[in-house]
Amino acid sequence: MSGKVILHYFNGRGKMESIRWLLTVLEVEFDEHYLTSRDQYLKLLNDGSLLFQQVPLVEIDGLKLVQTKAILYYIAEKYNLHGKDLKERVTINMYSEGLIDLMEMFMMLPFAADPKSKLDSIQSKANERYLPVFEKALTGPLYLVGGKLSLADVLLVECTLMLEEKFPGIMKEFPSLKAFQGRMIHIPAISRFLQPGSKRKPQPDEGYVKTVVEVLNITGPLP
Repeated sequence: MSGKVILHYFNGRGKMESIRWLLTVLEVEFDEHYLTSRDQYLKLLNDGSLLFQQVPLVEIDGLKLVQTKAILYYIAEKYNLHGKDLKERVTINMYSEGLIDLMEMFMMLPFAADPKSKLDSIQSKANERYLPVFEKALTGPLYLVGGKLSLADVLLVECTLMLEEKFPGIMKEFPSLKAFQGRMIHIPAISRFLQPGSKRKPQPDEGYVKTVVEVLNITGPLP
């Protein structure tokens, strides 16, 4: 049951988008099965496909993988984007998990009772906690770890583009990071992914939020 990779998630960014990014950079083909109803989700539950009753779910190499970080690490390891040794791997993981923490703040915005205060918090944390780390790491080197492309680089370009969607001038104080982004978006696979009609998802809209709420049976605004 190897075959093509299959992604089970909503037709939107969420926690699956970084997985789409990574597979795209690696030029690994994938199909998507979108969750549009509560019954589809319950079927996955009843089939035993969701280990912790959560999506994303990725079918790859005969496995049914859940937990976003575990999925990303498996794919990165499989395709040699996870460092050459244990020290590089843990550095990649630290950078990656910091970026995931930041991007998860964006994921909660459409469901928040007060998105404006959340946006202000994201901008402040990005400027003070996250972007300076990557600006320092990329002052000189072309890539974050080991002089070659890794999972952390893929997540970083995704994250910087996400930040600029909400805060267009946010990168002006981080020239090394902006130069890194410029190099990355010229990688052919990424350049294609950024064009209309690709599998990259747009910013979440009311339809996406409504589907997620109904499928997961969410009641009330999230904190």
